[in-house]
Amino acid sequence: MKIKYIDHHPTEVLEEFGGVAPGESDFEQINEIFQTPLTGAYNWDYTLQDNRIKKLYELGKELNWNAETDLDWEAPFGHDQRPTDPIRMAGLEGWEPYDALSEEQKVRFAWGDLSQSLSQFLHGEQGALLVASQLVSCAPTYNAKLYAASQTFDEARHVEVFNKYLQVRCGMMYPINDSLKLLLDKILTDERWDLKFIGMQIIIEGLALAAFSSLQATAIDPLLKNLLHYVLRDEARHVTFGVNYLEEFVETLSEEEKADRAEFAYEACVVMRNRMRAGGYVFEQFGLDPQEGIARQFESPGSQTFRTLLFARVIPNLKRIGLLTEEFRQPYEELGVLSFEEYDNDGVLNWEDLSKPYTRVA
Repeated sequence: MKIKYIDHHPTEVLEEFGGVAPGESDFEQINEIFQTPLTGAYNWDYTLQDNRIKKLYELGKELNWNAETDLDWEAPFGHDQRPTDPIRMAGLEGWEPYDALSEEQKVRFAWGDLSQSLSQFLHGEQGALLVASQLVSCAPTYNAKLYAASQTFDEARHVEVFNKYLQVRCGMMYPINDSLKLLLDKILTDERWDLKFIGMQIIIEGLALAAFSSLQATAIDPLLKNLLHYVLRDEARHVTFGVNYLEEFVETLSEEEKADRAEFAYEACVVMRNRMRAGGYVFEQFGLDPQEGIARQFESPGSQTFRTLLFARVIPNLKRIGLLTEEFRQPYEELGVLSFEEYDNDGVLNWEDLSKPYTRVA
């Protein structure tokens, strides 16, 4: 095995995937190094408190699924079919260069658009895997360490399943966009464990819940629909863990510390909202102007509604844990997301829903 270290994440689209045979050693791994002043914490108490975090940990043990055996990877679904409802492309309709594409090209464009979205999911899940592993070391309580360990395994499974779908079904993979990479770098390299919780469990995972739900609703490929169903169940527990754990902790912070966390949460929301402007690779592949195409998608009514709804879980959760402070109410209002503050938050546990066994949805 060879390791190649790079200073910046790759920017090319990957369309050739090489498998590694058992015993093969002459293959290359591409690594980008990040440095972190992570401060770990032993917990010598071992007190297993019978609370919500313990129950979530128990659910994590009970509700495991296997990406290899619980999903039907052999189910036929050709590239001559759209993988998702055409409504995902509604923002491009009426744009002459897109309308000029043949139906076959539009189907291929839909696969590229899906691949681009799933690639960001994959990269985000790798970030979540790394953050969860950090939380095992630096979370201060016994229950939190156990749960973070179970979440680490969940995130590994999510990386596995998105990677396999991209390779088996899509046949292409896109590089991480700069906004998502910026936020992951910030979360991974910050020494404060609670900021890692806020950035990953509340912001990134909360937005992922909404994005996965939206994609599942428009998915036509049964494999994709089921894959998202399994991942969504895991993500719901992760966000619930973050809200319940942070709710008590934030109360212990000084006003200065709380203001610092509230500012980070707002900046993270802005970064993730602007992420929707990224990703012109698909347009370039079809000879379309990427800047104009992205602008049309970004400004379409459907896209605006989708971007706003992404925060329907994040804003109530920030309010629940005490980080929707007066200082940032107006900035959130200017983002157009403050109206979600009275929506249901993930601190209210629906144990019946969280405990349902996994069943295929299509």
